Amino acid sequence: MSDLTRPAAAAGTLRLGDLTVNRMGFGAMRVAGPDIWGEPKDRAAMRRLLARAFELGHNFFDTADSYGPDVSEILIAEALHPYPAGLVIGTKGGLTRPNRHRWDENGRPEHLRRAVDGSLQRLRLKRIDHYQFHAPDPKVPYAESLGALVELQRAGKIRLLGVSNVSLRELEHARRIATIVSVQNQYNIENRKDKDVLAACEKAGIAFIPWFPLDAGRALRSGKVRRVAARLGATPAQVAIAWLLARSPVMLPIPGTGSIAHLEENAAAAKLKLTAEDLADLNEK
Repeated sequence: MSDLTRPAAAAGTLRLGDLTVNRMGFGAMRVAGPDIWGEPKDRAAMRRLLARAFELGHNFFDTADSYGPDVSEILIAEALHPYPAGLVIGTKGGLTRPNRHRWDENGRPEHLRRAVDGSLQRLRLKRIDHYQFHAPDPKVPYAESLGALVELQRAGKIRLLGVSNVSLRELEHARRIATIVSVQNQYNIENRKDKDVLAACEKAGIAFIPWFPLDAGRALRSGKVRRVAARLGATPAQVAIAWLLARSPVMLPIPGTGSIAHLEENAAAAKLKLTAEDLADLNEK
């Protein structure tokens, strides 16, 4: 396909361990039902959206067993299996959903072993290319949780390992246990509290995957974002995503949506070029 039909590829590429992916990924959380719980209202529409995301140039899909739970992974397989060449699917384990309002940590090795096997089955894979420990569990030593994933990696069930929702200290701990290729923490133009973790990723050449890249919509209401968007003839969402891409060469944004219109709007952000004036305005506190 041409660059015109694959706008998300315009942001260039990034190394994810021994893989190369386009720097504009797709977050598949919102293909599940409301509150990321249960089935979507229209499964066929979500399958079309997932297929369209790949057509637009998103070749890194981020999901988790807790999205639904299970729903996002199942839909990805229904929409895209057998998987097209170049598609990298990353999933996560370590959070459980007793109900729609809870996200409970579970880093017990036996749970993670079951979680990986479940994701392999739902995604119809023999090996998961990219697997992230979703969140440290305060009840389980971090080394035990990550150690279980390292064992699964050695067993050939996982190719690359990442961590999520970590402090700088936890990232340093993780890197003493395993080869870590990515960190997925909350980060966006309105929330930059993990700048120290981002800096460590830059130094080590580790991909940084910002979740809530649009701050659940709050970034779109930012006055500075809206001013720059008006100046550029872009949408606030496109400016917020373009800012992330400009912020760091290791940044791998994964904006997600349940709307094809929003998907196409977000993908076009990869082509948006911010000037020095734009960046200065956006970087103001």
